Amino acid sequence: MGQSMTTGTGVAAPVAAPGELFICDYPWAAPKDDMASMEHPLFTLATRPDRRILRYTHGEAQIEVTPSVKGLATIHDKDVLIFCVSQLMAALNAGLPTSPVLHLRAHDLLVATNRDTSGDGYRRLREALDRLSGTRIVTNIETGGIESTRGFGLIDAWEILRKARGGRMVLVTITLSDWIYRSVVSKSVLTLHRDYFRLRKPLERRIYEIARKHCGRQSEWHVGLETLLKKTGSTSPRRVFRRMIRDIGAADSLPDYTVALEEGDLVRVRARRPRTGRDGPVLDTDIHERVRAVAPGLDPYRLEADWRHHWETSGRPALRSPNAAFVAFAKARSKRSTAAD
Repeated sequence: MGQSMTTGTGVAAPVAAPGELFICDYPWAAPKDDMASMEHPLFTLATRPDRRILRYTHGEAQIEVTPSVKGLATIHDKDVLIFCVSQLMAALNAGLPTSPVLHLRAHDLLVATNRDTSGDGYRRLREALDRLSGTRIVTNIETGGIESTRGFGLIDAWEILRKARGGRMVLVTITLSDWIYRSVVSKSVLTLHRDYFRLRKPLERRIYEIARKHCGRQSEWHVGLETLLKKTGSTSPRRVFRRMIRDIGAADSLPDYTVALEEGDLVRVRARRPRTGRDGPVLDTDIHERVRAVAPGLDPYRLEADWRHHWETSGRPALRSPNAAFVAFAKARSKRSTAAD
């Protein structure tokens, strides 16, 4: 029988009984990232084995990251955690019990994170699991409203349950650390744009994470170059990092945000303005989860199609907040459906 854990909002999150598996079976789940690792540099940006011991202090937060002999977990290895967090949040938003022990199909993870599904892709996934479990962290960062100084791995354990012919893994069990799992049940997470997984350069991914955490839905956010260098965890000299930031700004490849280096080594991050395309208003990537919460039992994609048709037939009015308009439409449709029953 399931238990519950109080979240940071005071709402009891359903938790599976000890020893139970959580089945990852939410293909529509929006990508979610835990805010603690978005804020602080826990992953290396190096593309070769990085065996340094990382030490980072910011305010009262202190972090020490120690690699295994196979090196530190990389920013690309983090895809595994993002997939797991996304699946757990989809279940929590649906009011279903969860567990830190996740049972998943390797192919689903590779597809969801825009990874290669060839034999090489499965090999790289195995290596990522090794680094995630081998990297040890000692920190006092608060998660779920609780501050404790402790040491842990990013994942506690992993197991390949079955292999297909040819040696490819099929089913995988991953046990998340309590530190990560506590972030999820307290809903200390943020939604990422799905194009995050299309960013191949480690620094681009890290800059996007920081922008998502600090700029969020604000129109813009400013940060000093030196502070940004520290927050990314980059080992590049300041002059090289300055050039890299200029290159990212010129490439303009980040989803949701633009980046520019201004006078005085000040980095400006701006949220991209919502666009209206041929298909109508542009919605946030997590909108279907929000609609599921206000209109339980109704298909959010069918609701979106109906809402867009209503918008078209109403003369395509300008919308200050397309997301709020869609949620209001879903609430009204849910009330009508309930009344009809």
